[in-house]
Amino acid sequence: MKAEFIKLYKENPERSKVDYIADVLRRGGLVIYPTDTVYGLGCDIFNQKALERLRILKGIRSKQLDLSFICYDLSHISEYTKHLDTPIFKLMKRTLPGPWTFLLASSSKVPKILNSKKKTVGIRVPDNNIPRDIVNVLGNPIMTTSIHDDEVHDYLTDPEIIYEKFKTKVDVIIDGGTGGILPSTIVDCTSGKPEVVRKGLGDSNII
Repeated sequence: MKAEFIKLYKENPERSKVDYIADVLRRGGLVIYPTDTVYGLGCDIFNQKALERLRILKGIRSKQLDLSFICYDLSHISEYTKHLDTPIFKLMKRTLPGPWTFLLASSSKVPKILNSKKKTVGIRVPDNNIPRDIVNVLGNPIMTTSIHDDEVHDYLTDPEIIYEKFKTKVDVIIDGGTGGILPSTIVDCTSGKPEVVRKGLGDSNII
């Protein structure tokens, strides 16, 4: 079965389409969507079958799976992370939504979801209403990973070409316009002092 190709506009995503995509995720679907950086691949964090599909599609062993969630806002984040120090919270409040992934100590809720021994989780609140609206309707974060590997090829910025590549592997591909070629900037906050561990679209000079 081929994936559905759904057009959405980041300024004002059509609610009926967002509702439908959220329902696909609840039923264990995989969705490719735009962010404020590169296109992402995601599923409902509470659906073990979908998480396994995502892992197999990416060719990643369970122990190697980096845990990154797209959340709707900062209040959403607090459920899945341990107590945030005030300076870290202020940093996130200043930079989110935006092209950042913050590595934080995970709460006990995360291992229960993913049967993982990972003690950290990456948190994204992208500056794009499409994935945030989907998460808001779904009611919980989505597991997210980029559709590329180590290198972002220009063709993976074009939704129609993305569709041709992934149409038999996922359930929905969202056309949200041309994607970026730079990933998010990753900031490790697990020591209490933020450290940029990957430079991406987010300006690391503000950390």
